[in-house]
Amino acid sequence: MSSIAPGGTTPPDPPAPGGTHPPRPPLRRQTARVLPVDAEGRALLLHGWDPHHPERPFWFTIGGAADPGESMRDAAVRELYEETRISVDPAQLGEPIAQNTIEFSWGGHRIVQDQVFYAVLVESAEVSLDGLDLWEQATTDTYGWLAAADLGADELPAHPDIPDLIRAAVASVRRE
Repeated sequence: MSSIAPGGTTPPDPPAPGGTHPPRPPLRRQTARVLPVDAEGRALLLHGWDPHHPERPFWFTIGGAADPGESMRDAAVRELYEETRISVDPAQLGEPIAQNTIEFSWGGHRIVQDQVFYAVLVESAEVSLDGLDLWEQATTDTYGWLAAADLGADELPAHPDIPDLIRAAVASVRRE
């Protein structure tokens, strides 16, 4: 997951007459996301929150914005390593399991995110959150290996499609 803008957050727009800020166009990002799947058919997810709403935590997939000129597959591999310290070869990802576009708010920023999802089988791995950037460290508290059925009212996904993405990732790595 990359931070909102290189070097920190986007500075606020100057106030409009009357003291209000004009609406900013949403930030558009091309993102690569990856669902590592273990032998038990569980996907590795991160747990965190929007910094403006820490009282509403959620589970989310690993990934973030592709760097200029970077392929989505390479971005997925880089993000997987940065966020979990799991290293895989890009060829292990196979074809994307899903693509979508979502719009959401995070940290007071409106974001439109074009997403490509990959799955990868991870036989064994030590997970570390040591590579998270400062924003990620401040808004991510743990990780977990979860089955689609583990998400629900008590364990909220960041987006309602995540359980289906877990099922698709499991089917992909099992070649179902």
